[in-house]
This record gives sequence, C-alpha cells and structure tokens, in this order.
Amino acid sequence: MGARESLEMEVDERDEFLGTGGTGVMSFSTPANEAPHSIPVSYGYDASEETFYFRLAVSPESRKQRIVNSVISFVIYGMDGDGWKSVIASGKLEETNDEAIATETLQGLQRVTIPLVDFFGKPPGEIHFEFYRLVPDELTGRKESKTPV
Repeated sequence: MGARESLEMEVDERDEFLGTGGTGVMSFSTPANEAPHSIPVSYGYDASEETFYFRLAVSPESRKQRIVNSVISFVIYGMDGDGWKSVIASGKLEETNDEAIATETLQGLQRVTIPLVDFFGKPPGEIHFEFYRLVPDELTGRKESKTPV
C-alpha cells in the first residue's frame, strides 16, 4: 500500500469543496499564554469574491464580542472518495454593518447558503445573530493523495 502525502488543491477544486456553505471551526487569536478560542460555526462561501460569510450568535457576555476584529483562522475539512481535504482561511473578521462593506455584503449573501446548525440547545428565534465576513489574507486547500513508497 502506498504512503499518503498532502497536496495543494487547485482553486476550482477548493471552491467546489467549499460549495456555497457548510460548517467549520473558527479560531480566534488570544494572548500568548492562552489557547486559541475555537468554535464550530456554519458559513457561506462566495467563490467569485473568495469571501466567507458567518451568522454568529452574540450576547453581551459572549467571548466572541471581545475578540471580533482580531485575526482568525477558519478550518473546513472532510473526506470524500479521494481521501481527506481541508481548507484554511485566515484574516480579520469584519462586521458587516459597516457602511463601507454593507453593499458588498448584501450582494455576497445572495450568492451563499449559510446552514442554520443548532449548536445552542435553544430555539434560534431566542438567539441574537449578527453577520460577519472574512476576506482571507491567506486561503489554502490541501488534499490527501496516494504516492508510491
């Protein structure tokens, strides 16, 4: 049996893997002596603009509220018939209510599907959501591939 090696995905393969939305893990940067704050989230992806959109639950005591506008990394991964694939996006999470990006965001949200996934244990109508976007500074996709020994 051959060894496994990880290879970079081509842009079209990466965009196909991401689709118009799904789920992944968002990690927020924290002070050096703390572990990153990581949470599962659903996303929408606009391949034409290489932009991710998020519907995040927020509350006054939410840790996310204190670390929004910091640098994040966002990881999406899964397995298909060809093996494991993953995409990592990193950059600054932006609030979409800023007038400078509101129009772009509305256009982008029309091209994506953000799944409503229940990570909360209470009805979504009882949770306050806000929209954010990530225009990645870095966007990489890797796939697993068989190689000869």
